[in-house]
Amino acid sequence: GTTWDPVFEEFGALPFIFGTVVTSAVGMVVAIPLGVGAAIFLAELAPPRISDYLAFLIELLAAVPSVIYGLLAIFTLIPLLRTVIQPFLAAHFGFIPLFRGPAYGVGLLAAGLILAIMIVPFIISVSREVLLSVPVEQREAALALGATKWESTWKVVVPYARTGILGSIFLAMARALGETMAVTMVIGNDPKISSSLFAPGYTIAAVIANEFTEATSDLYVHALIELGLVLFILTIILNGLARLLILATQRKGTAHP
Repeated sequence: GTTWDPVFEEFGALPFIFGTVVTSAVGMVVAIPLGVGAAIFLAELAPPRISDYLAFLIELLAAVPSVIYGLLAIFTLIPLLRTVIQPFLAAHFGFIPLFRGPAYGVGLLAAGLILAIMIVPFIISVSREVLLSVPVEQREAALALGATKWESTWKVVVPYARTGILGSIFLAMARALGETMAVTMVIGNDPKISSSLFAPGYTIAAVIANEFTEATSDLYVHALIELGLVLFILTIILNGLARLLILATQRKGTAHP
């Protein structure tokens, strides 16, 4: 169902599933190109000294507690969205339903962006290590055949490391699905389904964190537990799809060395 009203004991899970999927999707759309691009730069193009220093800083960012990201979002990202980004999107792309509606600041877009900020370090760290593990012979062979540095990177190194890069992406996606504190602080916590990214929303992890201590009836508790089960199933499905994609990639690499 689509209605969540504990007073009348109506416990529709669809708004929370919708919020979880949409915020994770927004986060991944932003994080994947940034993360993979930064990993390629650090592993293949940046001088080793600079690469090591930046990689150390990125790994520190990955260890920052999510509540800190939430606080930073409240004081920096939300005002920026409300006064600059959302009005700009509405003015230039308002013909798309995703970018219509009042600019609250908090909402699905804010949650997706804070997720992107949080998961980019994971993608960069894992993808960089995978790219660095590609044998030097692969690069040297491409360069010996006349390829430029960029051609060697894009056509040889990245395809060789694609399995590990996929793994980093799905690892980040699993983190995004289960993120609680930062999302709870910026999403608006309104159990509704909206076609606009500007609208407030709610995620499964957020509603469990917010309402579990307030659950006064057995049905209420069971509804929250079942939401947790839905999140668990979504995570299992995601990991299963990730494994299938990785196996397919490995078979393709074996068939076309």
